[in-house]
Amino acid sequence: MPSVIVLGANGRFGRAAVDAFGQQGWDVTALARSWPTPPATRHVTVDVTDSAALADACMGHDVIVNAINPPYHHWARVLPAITRAVISAAQASGATVMIPGNVYTYGSVLPERLCEDTAHVGDTRKGRLRIQMETAYRDSGVRTIVLRGGDFIEAEKTGAWFDSHMAHKAWEGKFSYPGPRDLPHAWAYLPDMARAMAMLASRRAQMASFEEFGFEGMTLTGDDLGALVSDAVGRDVLFTGFPWVALRIMALWSPLMREVLEMRYLWQRPHRVDGSKLRRMVPEFEPTPAAKAIAQSLAPYSPARQHADSAPRDAVSNTRA
Repeated sequence: MPSVIVLGANGRFGRAAVDAFGQQGWDVTALARSWPTPPATRHVTVDVTDSAALADACMGHDVIVNAINPPYHHWARVLPAITRAVISAAQASGATVMIPGNVYTYGSVLPERLCEDTAHVGDTRKGRLRIQMETAYRDSGVRTIVLRGGDFIEAEKTGAWFDSHMAHKAWEGKFSYPGPRDLPHAWAYLPDMARAMAMLASRRAQMASFEEFGFEGMTLTGDDLGALVSDAVGRDVLFTGFPWVALRIMALWSPLMREVLEMRYLWQRPHRVDGSKLRRMVPEFEPTPAAKAIAQSLAPYSPARQHADSAPRDAVSNTRA
């Protein structure tokens, strides 16, 4: 049985990766600070910047999924140390490293179609850091696979753009959109993206030492997304403006808000991720239909879920019995 260790298993992509690899028959170890992993999953804790400790944790695994994603304002300090430690662990264990990539590497004037040979332009802080990270893996000789997708959507409350800033009031008939509603925007439904990564992992022996794949996910305009949200909640939603002015004020004292503001360009530039290479490598991959993905992503905010989450534990148990 092939084995994988998921670093950052209590994060957005990490949770999805633990589930996806487990469902595809992998022996899974979840490395996280605190998270209730599935019964068949080992749970370990390690300082991910400690090269020796991380190498020991990764020994014996075939694949290392690096899903660690520190808060934006810590990237400059933490990302290089994590990268060095993961590369060292992969060199010691012989494991393949797999990374959920993003579109930051394409810069603030990114073209509409994004594919594997689109130039990487480091004209933003986070774009430069991600380019440096990926370059370090490429230069190390460690077998590395980057699966690059758009903004994350998932069926959990995690603080991502979609669930915490846009759709959290959808059941009340309100939907906040951060940019022009006629521009296409790239989205990645995490259960699908993680499933595609697990499928790629099974074909890693067929790949070069460094490979990147675009994860097409869902390309939706604001109006497209609003229509899917309306269908999911069973009522028309009213588009409301996004509080960019408030974020700009908060950025005066909040480093995190300054980093969030830097990403505003992604809502002002039309873009889509080309998934042709991924389809050639795993032609059997079938994405979740957009309507179903959006409905599942909105479910945690439904009145029924809110009521269940707020009810006493014994009352919930009795209701479900």
